[in-house]
Amino acid sequence: MLKKRPNKRLLVTGGAGFIGSAFIRTILSLPEGPELVVNLDALTYAADLTKLKSVESDQRYTFAAGDICNGALIEELVRRHQIDTIVHFAAETHVDRSIDAPRLFARTNIEGTLSLLEVTRRFPAIHFHHVSTDEVYGSYASGHASEESPYAPNSPYAASKAAADHLTRAYHRTYNLSVTLSQGSNTYGLGQHPEKFLPYMLERAMQGKPLPIYGKGINVRDWLAVEDHVAAIWQILERGTNGESYSIGGGQQRQNLELLEELFVILSRYTEKSPEYYRSLIEFVEDRPGHDLRYALNTEKIKRELGWTPTLSLAEGIEKLVLSKTGLVGVL
Repeated sequence: MLKKRPNKRLLVTGGAGFIGSAFIRTILSLPEGPELVVNLDALTYAADLTKLKSVESDQRYTFAAGDICNGALIEELVRRHQIDTIVHFAAETHVDRSIDAPRLFARTNIEGTLSLLEVTRRFPAIHFHHVSTDEVYGSYASGHASEESPYAPNSPYAASKAAADHLTRAYHRTYNLSVTLSQGSNTYGLGQHPEKFLPYMLERAMQGKPLPIYGKGINVRDWLAVEDHVAAIWQILERGTNGESYSIGGGQQRQNLELLEELFVILSRYTEKSPEYYRSLIEFVEDRPGHDLRYALNTEKIKRELGWTPTLSLAEGIEKLVLSKTGLVGVL
């Protein structure tokens, strides 16, 4: 295991996105956080700079608008700010959109990662961390995927992230770059884009609109609070082993219908509607192409090597979402 890395001058790609912005807010609140964070974001539809209002006046934080495929821009930022660590969140992530626009996903997720790795190759003192997904392992009928599991992506999104993972490892082995990778499970929390499952269903339920569920609603996902996800990434950056991958899972697997049932029960506590009312809004729709049945991660490696474990239960996380949506607590 490496000694604790300095991680003092960070370039964070996709820092205006859901997980990236949570990461920036978190590390800038740490007593021994970085001395500089440069947030590089193309400000696509999923970006939201208001999620960073709490840090925009922090002298350690700066924003740069730009495309991760622009190698010249990345190199200029690295030189100007003397970057020692790149944390790569920037990606197209919505699976449904990847089915309709696979070329866009290939450009951002594969070419963008390649562009960052090429710059890292010219500055070999930089440590590069790639944020990936459990979807690269494909569907698991039983058991859990681990860092040693074979890749079997089934959607254009998952395939593009798998390619980015392979490129990151190849640059480590070929050019001796310092890299780490993480494969995270389904992440949720405050500030997530409303196209994602939990905020989408919560919004529609509160409006009394139909809740479309693919297939029979039995697809299983492992839910991970964004607070726990970014804490794990910081642990990997500080003490993770060079060249290694780490699975970050919440250990809270639910079928989609089971997840909705938890949402309905919690939502009914803060509204005048019953769980039965919300259940009546469910509409089963045709399953999407290549819909993986089940994801599950074995997280023993990150627990054993870095001492990380998730801290927020799914019920607590859903309640935070409901409270923010009903206006009983602030959003961020």
